Amino acid sequence: MKILLVDDHALFRDGLHYVLQQLSDEVEILEAANFADGLKLAMLHPELDLALLDLNMPGSEGPASIGYFHQSCPLIPVVVVSGEEGRSCMENVMHNGAMGYISKSSNAAVMRGALNLVLSGGVYVPPQMLRSSGELADVEAADRRKSNINETGMTQRQLQVLELLAAGMSNKEIAEAINLAEGTVKIHVAAIFQVLHVCSRMEAVRMAEKLALISRPHG
Repeated sequence: MKILLVDDHALFRDGLHYVLQQLSDEVEILEAANFADGLKLAMLHPELDLALLDLNMPGSEGPASIGYFHQSCPLIPVVVVSGEEGRSCMENVMHNGAMGYISKSSNAAVMRGALNLVLSGGVYVPPQMLRSSGELADVEAADRRKSNINETGMTQRQLQVLELLAAGMSNKEIAEAINLAEGTVKIHVAAIFQVLHVCSRMEAVRMAEKLALISRPHG
């Protein structure tokens, strides 16, 4: 496994080494201290399994730079590890192509879980976004507390996305069907995976059928 770690704080990079080395028996870690050097390394090593990027470091323009990195190296999953915990910033980063956003205040177990999820092809959505992500502002906060949370902790919007996902619709098709941004649908799908503890759309459908979360079986 080969991972790129880009952060301007050497002490943080050293600490993250411990977490990354627990992901696999053999982990090769490439390091850079600024965005430009990190992008250069990524382009030299397209076989990278993962890129971990700080959001605010020399040469970075925040979420826009994450988008540029993703466009330049679309086959390399990007996870942002940042001290910035504002929900709007997190949403912007995810909409710019990141497969995960991990707060630097997270403990080692949370980081390992998030990185393993991304390495398995999933998307890691931070708890701050799960609590108030996407289009939950469609309803008033009081109504949301009363009606939008079911026994699984899934919102009504997520249940709606789950129904369409089970019908075989792509993220783009779901977005068009319920008038959401495709990036927002991606966040909802990732949240569904986390709530149901699954890693694929097929597993999500099977678990939803088992829990009777969808109205009818889907083939």
